[in-house]
Amino acid sequence: MNNRICMIIILAAVVLGACSCTPPRKEESPLEAKIKRFAPAVITGDTSKLSSGDRQALRKLIEAASVMDTLYLRQVWSGNEALRAHLAADTTAEGRQLLRYFDINMSPWSSLDHNAPFIDGIPPKPPQANYYPADMTKIEFSNWLETLPEPAMTQATGFFTTIRRNAAGSLTTVPYSIEYRDLLEPAAVLLREAAALTDNTSLRRYLTLRADAFLSNDYYESDVAWMDLDSPIDVTIGPYEVYMDELFNYKAAFEAYITLRSNEETAKLVKFSRELQGVENSLPIEPRYRNPRLGGMAPIRVVDEVATGGEARAGVQTAAFNLPNDEKVTQEKGSKRVMLRNVQKAKFQDILVPIADRVVDHVQRRLIAFDPFFTHILAHELMHGLGPHAITLNGKATTVRQAMKELGSAIEEAKADISGLFVLQLLVDRGVVDRSMEQPMYATFLAGIFRSVRFGINEAHGRGMALQFNYLMDERAILFDEKGGTFRVDFDRIKPAVTKLTGEIMTLQARGDYEGARNMLEKLAVMRPQMRTALDKLAGIPVDIAPSFPLVAR
Repeated sequence: MNNRICMIIILAAVVLGACSCTPPRKEESPLEAKIKRFAPAVITGDTSKLSSGDRQALRKLIEAASVMDTLYLRQVWSGNEALRAHLAADTTAEGRQLLRYFDINMSPWSSLDHNAPFIDGIPPKPPQANYYPADMTKIEFSNWLETLPEPAMTQATGFFTTIRRNAAGSLTTVPYSIEYRDLLEPAAVLLREAAALTDNTSLRRYLTLRADAFLSNDYYESDVAWMDLDSPIDVTIGPYEVYMDELFNYKAAFEAYITLRSNEETAKLVKFSRELQGVENSLPIEPRYRNPRLGGMAPIRVVDEVATGGEARAGVQTAAFNLPNDEKVTQEKGSKRVMLRNVQKAKFQDILVPIADRVVDHVQRRLIAFDPFFTHILAHELMHGLGPHAITLNGKATTVRQAMKELGSAIEEAKADISGLFVLQLLVDRGVVDRSMEQPMYATFLAGIFRSVRFGINEAHGRGMALQFNYLMDERAILFDEKGGTFRVDFDRIKPAVTKLTGEIMTLQARGDYEGARNMLEKLAVMRPQMRTALDKLAGIPVDIAPSFPLVAR
């Protein structure tokens, strides 16, 4: 082979090699970047121990959860259902991405971007959602409310009614059972079918009563039955949380959690229920603000989630919940805490650990563990049921929720977080929780602050956490290392600071002090430079999980 041929072969190899290299990486679109903030996570549970009847009932319950999706879409915004149908019909790559992000948020507004619209032509997110007329003002509602007799006023400010305009243009109250009858009727049918299939008496009773409630608008009996639910399938379905009503926090959104109970893990937490009255009696508030007799034993359930629907699917995924919210039920029966174990594990592994690696002091980073993460979430949910709820304001019986109006959710989330630490320290000191949990719970809480604030300080949990962070920084209970850009807990200062803040928030609630709550939020629920610096270091770490449910797909 002559030199010329050799050179041709060499040049050809070089050219072919250049052609076979990895093509230039396509630039990521803004929408792709938004979607990547949610880490894919497979969320499922073990159905092998369910009876044949319960497995069949589970399928019906998963179908009922999907009805909650449509109900919730309708509650968010009057144009929501039509917009999703339009996106579903768009088979382009961009259309599929828009639908994907719409389904993550259950709306065209990005919850992690201060509810900014991510679809062209979409208006700002309405603070009244679709609970009230789009043209109604807070002043108009308040003036109308004053004209109503007591029973009608209770209905107008209740969880389970919408506010509409009548033929004369005046405001009027419409029960959910009428407003959403086209969806609640088929949902009720599915619940009754599931009730007929299960061989668990308490589940059958709850599902039957909840089906009745969908059509009668009276949820009391079914809430009581839910408190008494003792079943391998643990179901929560109906209108519950009021976060989306940004005018008054009055109206409840539909959601569903279809879960499987873990008997072993549930049994481990029974001891916490026995301590609640003692905790209430030790709250750092005036004795007159404490409840001398809590309503019930506050059951705790540890479960694995297998399907969700409605608000439970939207945006940041719930790790635990404390229900019901109806003050009549909680006064008589207490409330139940449900811990979503598989969801919590995914959040801890995929989100919290990477965050701690970047913003927590390297020594305290070693203290961070799943058990204190899980236990503080439990304490958070327990504390939703403790402290002031039913109060007297200006000589009139009311509730903290109604007195605090749109501030209520953020203040309540801050209260549950900080008092959750207070109660854990109390139980450590009393020997109920092992002393080895003490420092890890504070270090893990510190990492959790940054996880929650990334949800956005317009959102109740993130706003409440920003309040706590800035308060603890001002108390020098959390310290910032300017050189390393990391944070650490001062274990001597954190305990009195937690007690102090718990007392201040609960006192505001007990007094129905709306102005005091507003001043606290305006001062502390803000993004200060040190927090902003820390959040900038977390670029590339997902903000939350995007669950997929294999049992739903079957």
